Amino acid sequence: MTLRWSGRMSLTRRILAVNFLPIILLAGSLLYLDVIRERLIEERLTQSVEQARLLATVFAQVPSNRIRLEARRIGRAIGARIRVVGPNGQIMADSWVGQPPNITIGDPAMEGWERRAAALLDDGIDAIVRARSIPRFPGFGPPLERGQKIWLTEDRTHIVSTAALLPGRGDTRIVIDRNVRDIRRLARADRGQLALIVGTAALASILLSLFLARTIVRPLRFLAIAAERVRLGRAREVVIPRLPFRSDEIGHLARSLADMTETLRARIDATEAFAADVSHELKNPLASLASAVQGLERVTDEKLRIQLMQVATDDVRRLDRLITDISEASRLDAQLTRTRFDVVDIGAVLETLLQERESRSANHDVRIAFARPQRGSTRVMGDKGGLMRVFDNLIDNAVSFSPSGGVVRISATRSGDAVIATVEDEGPGVPEHARDQIFERFHSLRPEGEAFGKHSGLGLAIARTIISGHDGSLILRDRADAQQGAVFVVTLSAVTQ
Repeated sequence: MTLRWSGRMSLTRRILAVNFLPIILLAGSLLYLDVIRERLIEERLTQSVEQARLLATVFAQVPSNRIRLEARRIGRAIGARIRVVGPNGQIMADSWVGQPPNITIGDPAMEGWERRAAALLDDGIDAIVRARSIPRFPGFGPPLERGQKIWLTEDRTHIVSTAALLPGRGDTRIVIDRNVRDIRRLARADRGQLALIVGTAALASILLSLFLARTIVRPLRFLAIAAERVRLGRAREVVIPRLPFRSDEIGHLARSLADMTETLRARIDATEAFAADVSHELKNPLASLASAVQGLERVTDEKLRIQLMQVATDDVRRLDRLITDISEASRLDAQLTRTRFDVVDIGAVLETLLQERESRSANHDVRIAFARPQRGSTRVMGDKGGLMRVFDNLIDNAVSFSPSGGVVRISATRSGDAVIATVEDEGPGVPEHARDQIFERFHSLRPEGEAFGKHSGLGLAIARTIISGHDGSLILRDRADAQQGAVFVVTLSAVTQ
C-alpha cells in the first residue's frame, strides 16, 4: 500500500528521517536514566539507615563524658554531621561544635554556565519523566526526630538525614546529616556519556544522510532534469549522463535512460525522414493524376481520353499500393513488439509459400528450384505471418529481376545455432555501392522495361525490419559461382532441439 504522506516528502528528507529514527529512540533512553537516579537514592537511603543503626550501637557504649569527642572524630571521618539528642531534646553532642562544618552547599549564582545548563537539563528531564518531587533543603535546623528524610539543596545535591535510637539509652537518639553528592555526579556522568554517544551518532547520521543524498538524490535529480528536457524537446541533442563509474542501480538506470533517449531520438529522426519520404513519394502520382484529370476536361479526342484515363487509373492504383505499404511499414515496429513468437519451421513456410505462388501463377515464366530441408531441422522462434511476408518479398524481388526462363534457387539449412535461408536469382545483380541503399525505404532499383511505379520501394525495407525484429540479419551478396545475379541471405537463431 502506498503511503500518501511519504509522497509529499523529498527523498533527502526521507533519508534523514529514516536515519534519525534510531537516534531519536536512542535519545529517548536519556529519560530512563531517571530510573538509575532513583535506585541510587534508594541505595543511599538504605546505607544511611544501616550507618545510623551501627553508629547508634557504637555511641550506646561510649561514656557520656566522651560522646562529644567521639561525635567530632567520627563525623570528621565519614564527612557527616553527627548529633546526639537526649530524651528531652537537649543536644548532648554536635560534631560541628569546636570545628568548622564539613558540609558545604554551593551558591548557584556563583556557578559557571556549564553547571547552570546541567541544572536546567536536570529540571527538564525531571519534568518530562515526572520524577518524584524532592523537597528543597530548608537549612540545618532542629535535628530529625525519627526515621529519615532526603532534601534537594540549591546546588542540586542531596542531603540525607537519619535518626536512630541508642540501644539501652531510652529516647536518646543519634541524628546523622550527610551530603550525598555522588548521586548527582553519577547521574550526570551517565547522562553525559549517553549524550555524547547520541551526539556522535547524530553527527554520523547527518553525514551519512548527506552522503546518501549526494550519491542518490543528486544523480536522480540530474537524470530527471535531462528527461524533462527530452520531454519538452527544446534541445535537439540532450545528453543523459551515463554515470559509467557507477555499477549500482542508479548507474544502470542512467545508462538505460541514455540508451532509451538515443533510441527515441533515432526513431524520431526515422519518423521525420519517413514522413518526408512519404510526402515526396505521394506527390509524384498525385501530380500525374491531377494532370490527367485536368487533361480530360480539355481533350476531345477519344483515343487520347482513353490514354489519360489509363494514366489516371494507374496513378490511383499506385497511390493505393503506396498507402497500403506505407500503412504497413509505419505500424510494423509496434506490431513486432506485441507479437507473440512461436516455433516456426522455415522449410515448411517456404514450401507453403511456393505452393501458394504457383497456384496464382505469380512466378510467370521463371522456374523455382527449392532445396527442401529435412523437416523440423530449420525451426526458429518467430511470427509465421511476418516471416512469410519476408520471403514473399524476396522471392517476388528475385522473380522480377530474373530473365525470362531464368531460375530462382531457394534453400534453407541449419548451421550450428543458426538457420540460414537464401534466395538466389540470375538477374543483373546489385552494384556494391548500392547494396545498403536497396534496404532503405522508397529506394528501388527496378529491372529494365518494367513500368514506373509498379513497386513502392518498401518491400526490402519491410523485410529487413521484420528480420531485425526477430534478432536476425538480412544481407545481400554475390553468387558463389561468380555468375551474374544476387543472393539474399536471411540468418535467424535456431530453436535448440
